[in-house]
Amino acid sequence: LALLLGLPLALAAEPPSCAPLVPVTFDNATIPGLLGQWIYIAGASKYPPHLEELKAVKHAAFSFSPGSHEDELNVTEIMRLNETCVVKNTSKILVFWHNSTLAHVDDQGASTAKLMQSDKDLLILKHLNTNFPGLSLSARMPNVSKELLEDFKAHLHCLGFTEEEIFFTS
Repeated sequence: LALLLGLPLALAAEPPSCAPLVPVTFDNATIPGLLGQWIYIAGASKYPPHLEELKAVKHAAFSFSPGSHEDELNVTEIMRLNETCVVKNTSKILVFWHNSTLAHVDDQGASTAKLMQSDKDLLILKHLNTNFPGLSLSARMPNVSKELLEDFKAHLHCLGFTEEEIFFTS
């Protein structure tokens, strides 16, 4: 009986299973599904320039609109970095169909990411920087379920991030 009563506690203490996130393979519905408004919720990165920005972002919203051709999206970003509001509408997302990769290009350079999950309300990106893991979570609405946040944090823990390295917007 003691064994049965202790089982739920033992199961609760078990570390999260580290099932890998599987990248989305782009098809004709993928990119149109990204269009519109998104709210940045949380992120983590070991890449020093991204880490500094993550620490400074207090709120961020962005939108994707069709670019000048099918391999390009226009991006408008509105962010509060510490106490400064920033609006950027000069960046692009380049779509690489052959390897299902996205590249964010602006006046400060380019960064690439794999789309790990996307549905009509959720966007998870795995940022690709050599030897520097990174993951971000955005959604159509500013609030996401506790379960979704816990799943996201579990994936980050599997990538080696601690709670202190995960940054949420306010």
